[in-house]
Amino acid sequence: MGEFWSKMAYYGLYSRSRSWSYSRNYVRGLFNDSLSCCVNALLQSFSATTELLDILNKWNPSDRIERSNIPLHLKNTLLAMRDVSHPDPHVDFLDSLYRHTIRRYTQQDADEIFHIILNLIQKQMPDRCLAQEIRSLYEIKVETQVKCSHCASVQRMPTSLFSLPLAICEGGNTLESCINSFFQLQNLVDGEEWFCDQCEKKQPSTHELKLVSLPPILCVHLKRFRNDRGFTRKLNSKVTFLETFSTDVFAAGQSENVANDSPRAGEHYSLYAVIVHIGSAMSGHYTAYIRPFQDQAWYYADDNHVQPVTWSDVQQYTYKGSSTAYLLLYRKKSWNSSG
Repeated sequence: MGEFWSKMAYYGLYSRSRSWSYSRNYVRGLFNDSLSCCVNALLQSFSATTELLDILNKWNPSDRIERSNIPLHLKNTLLAMRDVSHPDPHVDFLDSLYRHTIRRYTQQDADEIFHIILNLIQKQMPDRCLAQEIRSLYEIKVETQVKCSHCASVQRMPTSLFSLPLAICEGGNTLESCINSFFQLQNLVDGEEWFCDQCEKKQPSTHELKLVSLPPILCVHLKRFRNDRGFTRKLNSKVTFLETFSTDVFAAGQSENVANDSPRAGEHYSLYAVIVHIGSAMSGHYTAYIRPFQDQAWYYADDNHVQPVTWSDVQQYTYKGSSTAYLLLYRKKSWNSSG
């Protein structure tokens, strides 16, 4: 294949075949349709999240469901990905996304698409109890606390997140250092003063995020894209992450007034999916490392190609040039002790 066609095939604009790979653990390839590598990588993570399919399987959709219904097509796709006889399991799901806000032949952001999918599920799932179960599966609850430095009054604002957005620094980072930075107290002074309701004017204040609760599935977003003088650039900085980490990391830097229902110390999360971004801010490609449920083996999924890999292979993506971990998905071990 010539250089031109090689590039077209890499970006999913041309393919000589829709060949795919399949493993006994339901890790199978998904062909790239209209630059769908971002959605393909996310579908690999959703497929490995067996808790999600368990919830969707409780739902028996009626015949009147709209053709573009996202939870319906997601359920069908996840089931079809487990069916060796189904050649194109994700076509209807892609078409339904393209009918909404996602455009064909456009570079996408994995965290943004992750949120779009979960928000569309919340909007389009007719069974509100199941919609809430899916929300609870991923929902991170935090509380913003702003304290006036003059009168000491505190304003509290609850917030829910589907992913934990961690800023990274130039040079080396660890997952723990990024988490600590996210919850670090900040002084609002020199033009950043907060309006205090008690003082009825802007006052120097402190701003702090308090963790309220963590979900069974924790998605960590390593914020690699940064606006620099009107241009978006990607930080290829190293971020070291562990296969298993303790919730003790969230206690560091949290002051005494952490919410009473905050995560218990000593709970553990286990990594089972890594969404990798390859390339620059303006042009890139997404792949995924997946560890299927109840399986200690890792697999690498690059669109329609799947191959077994080792944990050492996954660890390379703490830093590998322009190929970097972008989303990390962890499962709380207490959710299922065998996870």
